[in-house]
Amino acid sequence: MSSCENCVIRHMALFADLQHDDFELIHKPITEVTKLTGETLYNEGEEGEYLYTVRSGVIKLTQYLPDGSQRIVRLLRQGDVAGLETLVNPAYEHFATVIREAELCQIPREVVEKLNKETPRLHSQLLSRWHSAVKRADAWLTELSTGSSKSRVARLVIGLSDKEDQTCHLFSREDLGAILGVTTETTSRIIAEFKRDGALKDQGKNHFWADIDLLEIIANQN
Repeated sequence: MSSCENCVIRHMALFADLQHDDFELIHKPITEVTKLTGETLYNEGEEGEYLYTVRSGVIKLTQYLPDGSQRIVRLLRQGDVAGLETLVNPAYEHFATVIREAELCQIPREVVEKLNKETPRLHSQLLSRWHSAVKRADAWLTELSTGSSKSRVARLVIGLSDKEDQTCHLFSREDLGAILGVTTETTSRIIAEFKRDGALKDQGKNHFWADIDLLEIIANQN
């Protein structure tokens, strides 16, 4: 209870609005877990015992198409919640995999359901999370599924960049392709072109300095 109340990212987390008395309603342990890159958080179709608040790192939510190919439908970062769907459907709807080492709070589903019933403050946060998920899904469709492959890669790089120091940590070319719905070869070719043109400058393994202004121009091209 003390850890939740004093969490450094509590203002971003699911329990942001809870008060001291609300935490007294929690009777099952909330566990801090660390997952390494490549580890699975849960699989589609499994019973959803837990929800997860992302404290650090990046989680990809993947669905597989009938032809066996995969599509990354959302990325979860600090403050995001994985497994929200289990509050209305007992099974997970995605494959959740770590693509950047992650620290998470593992919250029993029964805890969230109890708080949702007994305190309006959590209910308000849940509505806010659902709304945020819908907005992200809309943005994902409009920004990353329309236009040329080159413009979509540029939009994704901008979205993954730190706007203050203009640094960007990209994922594997396969994951980038699965996000955008293009082949790994296409993604590799475009990233190489960005490096030649100065839109990206290599700073180590998958770390780049990004020329945001130039990438914005590319992102707005057809």
